[in-house]
Amino acid sequence: MGYRSLQECVEDLEKNGHLVRIKEEVDPHLEMAAIHLRVFEKKGPAILFENIKGCEFPAVSNLFGSIERSRFMFRDTIKKVEKLIEIKGDPMAALKKPLKNLSVPLIALTALPKKTSKNPVLANETTVTKLPQIQCWPMDGGPFVTLPIVYSEDIEKPGVMNSNLGMYRIQLGGNEYIPDKEIGLHYQLHRGIGVHQTKANTKGEPLKVSIFVGGPPSHTFSAVMPLPEGISELTFAGALGGRRFRYTYEDGYAISSDADFVITGEVYPGENKPEGPFGDHLGYYSLKHDFPLMKVHKVYHRKGAIWPFTVVGRPPQEDTSFGALIHDMTGAAIPQEIPGLHSVHAVDAAGVHPLLFAIGSERYTPYLAEKRPQELLTIANHILGTGQLSLAKYLFIANKSDNPDLDIHDEEKFLIHILERINLSRDLHFHTQTSIDTLDYSGDGLNTGSKVVIAAAGDKIRELSTSIPSFDELPAGFSKPKVVMPGILALSATVFKDYESAKLDLKRLTDYLSIYKSILQGFPMIIISDDSEFISQSTNNFLWEAFTRSNPSHDIYGVDEFVSNKHWGVKTAFILDTRMKPHNAPLLIKDPEVEKKVDQLGEEGGSLYGII
Repeated sequence: MGYRSLQECVEDLEKNGHLVRIKEEVDPHLEMAAIHLRVFEKKGPAILFENIKGCEFPAVSNLFGSIERSRFMFRDTIKKVEKLIEIKGDPMAALKKPLKNLSVPLIALTALPKKTSKNPVLANETTVTKLPQIQCWPMDGGPFVTLPIVYSEDIEKPGVMNSNLGMYRIQLGGNEYIPDKEIGLHYQLHRGIGVHQTKANTKGEPLKVSIFVGGPPSHTFSAVMPLPEGISELTFAGALGGRRFRYTYEDGYAISSDADFVITGEVYPGENKPEGPFGDHLGYYSLKHDFPLMKVHKVYHRKGAIWPFTVVGRPPQEDTSFGALIHDMTGAAIPQEIPGLHSVHAVDAAGVHPLLFAIGSERYTPYLAEKRPQELLTIANHILGTGQLSLAKYLFIANKSDNPDLDIHDEEKFLIHILERINLSRDLHFHTQTSIDTLDYSGDGLNTGSKVVIAAAGDKIRELSTSIPSFDELPAGFSKPKVVMPGILALSATVFKDYESAKLDLKRLTDYLSIYKSILQGFPMIIISDDSEFISQSTNNFLWEAFTRSNPSHDIYGVDEFVSNKHWGVKTAFILDTRMKPHNAPLLIKDPEVEKKVDQLGEEGGSLYGII
């Protein structure tokens, strides 16, 4: 739909049964987030909070809480936008099928940003402290904007067509921020705003930043969309929303004419302050670190403004639906950019960035009887050098021709396919002392960790086991063997102390397991866990714990491991230590008293009766 405002979207959702209103007073400190999480868990509707304690503005959440609701909001444009992305990836398509692609020029008419003479957002000014002060998790450093649309321009090429829209969380208060005058701007690796700030820093000038909050949902979605090179977020917002992105300038700042709120300010070279902690999408807190400080210029809002927000935590959450819609739209874009790549999947249950699955072609030596990963390794290097895919720690890659029907989104079957074929002495390839996701604290420093490519090509070389091996008494400190899935065995272990102790403990274990080579042939992967029962309860538990709590270079061991010409391999099984480490970030834990208050809303007569 071509929504002109967030209010139009809210009204449309309510009319069509996709929204519930909460009339009771709610506390922005933890309670609103708890309500959101509970409704999302129950696959409920979008939520309009009408009465926020200490705030005059209403708020809405869970707009993108299901792929069905997202597609509903974009029902008039999504097919056309998918076509636009497809043609960008293959421009010859328009020439090959001109009749099929006649609509593409029409889409472009709505894609071009439009400068307006009037801007309703400028009608009212307020302050940062009067905005909804939503704190989502108990240990958060303060209130945050969780659905900001952060706008910046290239200081060397000013103007909207060289701008960047990104979604980087904004800390509104707490820590050392001066109330109403300073806010925190958190952005991670591979973000467009970083390029803009670098150029401004080089010139010794502040970077002007505008933070748009609200507006048509197409604007929000455009800020998280990984667009192909050459497609602007603003033009994409117009195409997806079926309405040109409208803007004006005020005091040198770009102001979205359709936003609900706009915060303007400047980021000065070298001026940072501690930001965080923040309960993040991996299911842990991101900790307090120095990030750019934004000095607030003015805060604007339109009449009838609504504050949108989301809550992140252990996946799946609302951002999972973002990812699903992104995949629907761009599924073919990345494979077209990387020769030989058929598909790539960032595994949501593992926090997206830590774990990638990929399927590629193995075509280098078709004349040889034995298949082995060759082209797959070239593809893997390309993947790990591409945008945000480069933040991955684990990349499992399979050969398309080994099973043309292999579904990359069926995580268990995909892993089984890999484990049936992997040559453990040859097919694990490490990248050490490299960059990983800023939010991932499994490495040995901020943004610092390692990667491993696990590639498999060829016929099955083993049958995977599903029965717990008949061990004699396990070495002290290890217990409770459990089967996670075919080919993966989990053991409980004592609490992790430090890596020196872990190496000694794992040496005792691997020496012991080497006696059982024959029965371990069906378990090429072994997990060391704080709780083998938990990690074996579900595939999601396994994916989350295994790949968010481990650093490949430090936490992978082997039964009968060896190093040959600087290549590490194993002869029997590789072991992944997924225990919590002292340097890992704390887990997100809900406040039980707040949960009791949410329960009351679900009782008869409450706004969420029948929903939660």
